[in-house]
Amino acid sequence: MPRVSLFAAAGALALLACPALAADAGDDGKDLAEVVVTAAPYVVSIDSTTTSVNVVKREELDLAPSAGLGDVLAHLPGVRSSFFGPGASRPVIRGLSGPRVQVLTNGVGMIDASGLSPDHQVASDPQEAERIEVLRGPSALAYGGSAIGGIVNIIDNRIPSKYVDGIHGRVLGSYSTGDEGKAVSGAVSAGLGDGFTFTADGAHRESGDYEIPVAAMSRELASELGLPAPSRSRTRVPNTFVDLDAYGAGLSYAGAQGWGGVSIKHTDSSYGSAAEEDVHIGLKQTRVDTRGGLDMDLGPFKSIRFAGGYSDYKHTEFEGAEPGTTFLSKGYEGRVELVQPDRGGWQGALGFQGLHRTFDAIGEEALIPATKIDELGVFTLQRLDKESWGVEGGLRVDTRSIRNIRADRDFTNVSASVGAFVRPIEGWFFGASLSRTSRGLTEEELSSFGAHPATGSFEVGDPTLDKEVSYSLDTTAHYSSETWILDLHGFYVDYDNFIDLVPTGATDADSGFPVFNFVQGGAKFYGTEAEVGYTPWHSGDKSFRLEAAGDYVRGKTSYGPPARIPPWSLTGRGVYEGGWWTGTLEVRTVGKQDRVADFELPTDGYTMLNASLVLRPFEAEPDLKVFVDANNLTNVEAREHASFLKDVAPLPGRSFRMGVGYRF
Repeated sequence: MPRVSLFAAAGALALLACPALAADAGDDGKDLAEVVVTAAPYVVSIDSTTTSVNVVKREELDLAPSAGLGDVLAHLPGVRSSFFGPGASRPVIRGLSGPRVQVLTNGVGMIDASGLSPDHQVASDPQEAERIEVLRGPSALAYGGSAIGGIVNIIDNRIPSKYVDGIHGRVLGSYSTGDEGKAVSGAVSAGLGDGFTFTADGAHRESGDYEIPVAAMSRELASELGLPAPSRSRTRVPNTFVDLDAYGAGLSYAGAQGWGGVSIKHTDSSYGSAAEEDVHIGLKQTRVDTRGGLDMDLGPFKSIRFAGGYSDYKHTEFEGAEPGTTFLSKGYEGRVELVQPDRGGWQGALGFQGLHRTFDAIGEEALIPATKIDELGVFTLQRLDKESWGVEGGLRVDTRSIRNIRADRDFTNVSASVGAFVRPIEGWFFGASLSRTSRGLTEEELSSFGAHPATGSFEVGDPTLDKEVSYSLDTTAHYSSETWILDLHGFYVDYDNFIDLVPTGATDADSGFPVFNFVQGGAKFYGTEAEVGYTPWHSGDKSFRLEAAGDYVRGKTSYGPPARIPPWSLTGRGVYEGGWWTGTLEVRTVGKQDRVADFELPTDGYTMLNASLVLRPFEAEPDLKVFVDANNLTNVEAREHASFLKDVAPLPGRSFRMGVGYRF
C-alpha cells in the first residue's frame, strides 16, 4: 500500500464513519434494532440476522446524491456501483452483479431490463423510496435464484399499511455543481375517512455532462493503445446528461383485520450513453402494484400477506434522433405468504411466488430473440429464537422456463439453508449459516448472439448451460452498547457451474469487437465486511461519533480472476451533532486492483475527502432542514473498477450540493 494511502487509511480509522450510517440530526448511526422487512415475513431485526444487512432510511436518502440506485448505495460495505455514467447504475454486491443481484420494489421484481446490460437504468429512482434494504449473500429462499448474490429492496409508501390521520408529506429540492444538477421530489398521504388513505408522489432530476479532474481516458488505456499520457486538466465526460421524471399514486384501506390497496407509477427517463457519444436512451415504464395483509385464523397460520406487480417497460437506444435498438419487457409477478403465530419464540411462514414475463429486442443490437419467461416457487422459512440461542432454516423449490428460438429450457431448483446463533452475554450476538442455492439461467446467458457496444464485446450464449449452484458459509458478529456498535461479517462461497463471460481470442469481423462466450466452471468467492461506531461524548441532544466501515472480496474461477471484482475499501467519518446542526467529515480510501481478468486493465486506488453540513435553523420548525454536501473536495482522480467504463469515464470531480427538505 502506498504511504499516502496508508496514512489516509489511518486517518480514516481516526475519523470514522460509513456514508450510509448516520447523516442527519436525530439519526444515531446504524440502528441494530431496526426491523428488516425483506429478511422474512415475520419480525427479524438487524441485530438478530445471521447475514449482512443495511437499511437506508428516508432521512439518509434526503442527503444521498441525486443519482441512480447503484451510485446511491455504492458506499455501503460490500456494495459498489456498476456506474455507467450518472444515467445508469446498478448495485454490485460482494463482486456479483447482473442476474445474481435481485432488485425489488416492495418485495416484487422490477420486471425491467436493468440486469441485462450495464447501460440499462433501473426503472425506479431512489428518491421514490421511504427506505431501501440491502441484503448481502444468498437470499434466494424467499425471492428465487436471482437473489443468489444479494437483494436490494426499494420500499415506497404508495400503499400504506396503516390509516393516515390527516395530511402528511415531504418535499425536497437540491442543486449540484459539477453537473448543474437540479432535483426535486415529494410525497403526500391524506386520510379520506373510513380507513381509506390516498397517496401521491413524484421525483424529477436533471443534470448535464459532469465534470472530472482529469482527461476521461485512463493512463492504463492510453498506454495499452500506444497513445500519449492523457492530460491532467479538468474536463467533462460527454453525453452524460440525465432527465428523469417519476410519479405515482395509490389508494389503500386499513381496518381492524387487515389492509390492502393498489398503486400506479410511471417513469419517463432520458440519459446519455457515456460509451457512445451519439447515443442516448429513452426509458418508459408504467407499473401497477397491489399488496396487503389479512389477520385471520387459518389453522396453523395467523395471517396472510400478498404482493403483486404488473409492468409495461420500454427501453429505446436512439442514434441521433433515430431510434436504434428497442428492448420491451412486459409481465407480472405475485407472491403470497402464510405467516405462523409466534409460539414460544418459534416463527415461520409458507410462501408461493409466480412470474410471467415476455421480453423482446428489436433492432441492429438485438442480442436476444423474443423470449417468454415463467417461474413458480414454493418456500418455507422457520426460526426458533430462545433469547440466548436460536436456530433457523428454510427450503425452496422453484421452476424456471425460458422459451425462444435459440433456447428452450426448463430448470428445477432446490435451495436450502440452516443457521444457528447465540447471545452469550448482554449486547453480543454471534451467528453462522450454511446454504445451498440454485439459480436457473437467464435468456442472456443462454441465447445471446451479437455485438454489444455498451460492453465493447461480441457476446455468445450457450443454450446447453446447466443451472448454477452455490454452497456458502456466512458468519456474523453484532455488538451494541451505549458507546459502541459493532457489525462484522465473513463469507465463503463455492460455486458449481459458475457462469462467466470469457474472451475466446477471436474478433468479430463486422463489429471489430472481441468475441466473449458464456461458459461454466468452478468458482470461489470469499471476503468480509465490517462497521464500527463509537460515541466518546454525548450530552443531551449533542454528541460526537466516530464510525468506520470496510470491505474486502476476492474471487477465483476456472478461467482465472473474474472481471470487475472491486478492491478493498475503508471509509471513516467523524459526526458532530450540535442539536440544531450536524456536521460530518469523511475520508474514503479504495485500494488498487491489479488482479484482473483477460482483456481487463488494472485500476489505481484513490483517497477521497467529503464533508456535509445539515442545519435545522428554526426551533419551531424542526422538520425544516437545509444542507450542503461537498464531494471529492481534493478533486482526485477516482475510477470504479466494477464499471465497464472505468477507463473512459472516471467518477465525478469536486462538486457541491445544496438543498432544502421539509416534512409536514
